[in-house]
Amino acid sequence: MTTMPTAEDRAAENRAARTVTDGLEPKNVILAVCLVLGAAQDDVVVGLAWAVHAIVFAAVIPMAYIKYGIRVGRWQDRHVGQRERRLHLIPVIMSSVGVAIAAMVVLDAPAQMTALVVAMLATLGAILPVTAFWKISVHTSVSAGAVAILTVGVGLWWTAAFPLVALIGWSRVALRDHTLGQVVAGAALGSLVAGGVFTWLT
Repeated sequence: MTTMPTAEDRAAENRAARTVTDGLEPKNVILAVCLVLGAAQDDVVVGLAWAVHAIVFAAVIPMAYIKYGIRVGRWQDRHVGQRERRLHLIPVIMSSVGVAIAAMVVLDAPAQMTALVVAMLATLGAILPVTAFWKISVHTSVSAGAVAILTVGVGLWWTAAFPLVALIGWSRVALRDHTLGQVVAGAALGSLVAGGVFTWLT
C-alpha cells in the first residue's frame, strides 16, 4: 500500500530543495570552479588572481545587477524565474564576461583560465536562443559545465561530482521552477558546450 505524502513531508522536501537551489546556485558554482582551476595552475598565486578576476565579472557584477533588478521590480527573485526576463539578463551577463575575456587576452592570462571564461560565454551564448522559447535550466547548465571543465582541466576524478548536478536538477524540479526535460537539457548543454570549448582551447 502506497502512503500519500503529507503536507509536512512536502514542506520538508521543499525546504531541502530550496537549500540545494540556493546553496548551489550558478554564482556559487562559478566561484568554486574558478578557485579550483586557479589553484590548479602551475603558479598558484597568478592562477588565483585570475580566478578572482573571473569571479568579479562572471558572478559578482551579474549578481549586483540581479539585485538591482529586484530592487526596481524588474524581476522577483535572484533566480529570475520568468523566462522573458532572462532574455534581458543574459546579454548583460555576457557583456560583463566579454569584458573579462578581453582583459585576460590583453594581459596574457593563463590559457586554462582564459578558456574557462570563454567557455562560460559560449554556454551563455547557447542558452540565450533556447531561452527565447523554452526555460532551459541555467542551474544545471552551469553546474554540469563546471564539472566537465574540472574533469578536463584538473583530473578525471572530478566526474564524481556529477551527482551534484543531478541533485541540483532535482531541486529545480521539486520547486517547480523547471521540468525534468529542462534540467536534463540544461545539463547536457552545459557539459557539451562548456566542456567542448574548454577542451578545444586548451
